[in-house]
Amino acid sequence: MIPRQAGAAGLRTKGHGVYSAEVADRPNRPEHPRVAVYPGSFDPITLGHVDILERAAQLFDEVVVAIGRHPTKQGFFDVDTRCQLVEASIGHIANAQVTSFTGLVVEFCRSRGARVIVRGLRATGDFEPEFQMGLANRDLAPEIETVFLIPPSPHIHVSSSLVREIAGLGGAFDRYVSPAVAEAMRRRVGGRGGP
Repeated sequence: MIPRQAGAAGLRTKGHGVYSAEVADRPNRPEHPRVAVYPGSFDPITLGHVDILERAAQLFDEVVVAIGRHPTKQGFFDVDTRCQLVEASIGHIANAQVTSFTGLVVEFCRSRGARVIVRGLRATGDFEPEFQMGLANRDLAPEIETVFLIPPSPHIHVSSSLVREIAGLGGAFDRYVSPAVAEAMRRRVGGRGGP
């Protein structure tokens, strides 16, 4: 084993890898938590969303799931119900919380001290609108970065609208959502759908 030694430009080596002392040895700094916001409609939250959130929670000290309130658009579930379903689906993630907001995502980020927006990318169709939104957010708030995470293959094709459509037609949608969401979906569509 090669001992750690000083490297160029403040980098130290360990084995065959090179790492920054500032990053690798950074102590926990709760007075300056790294806060990220994961915005969306989450109507309903899917297991793909939960996977993105689990991974974001490993990257950041705090992740806020932010459900946007649209002034005219009615959702499948109302915003308060969506918040409750998100809470029920992410209870195992200690550093995640959910809330709703109105207005621009970047303004909500600033109000929470968040420097990162987390977004999920499912397929190529997601890229163009997400890219456009990311550029607009950067223009409005250059200090806030957008980080894209890709869901695992079992969930890469799943969207909230797909889950709603399958449930509405009586199909088996349970494998795409948490048990709490599945139960709420069955109540909402009159008991149709299931395993």
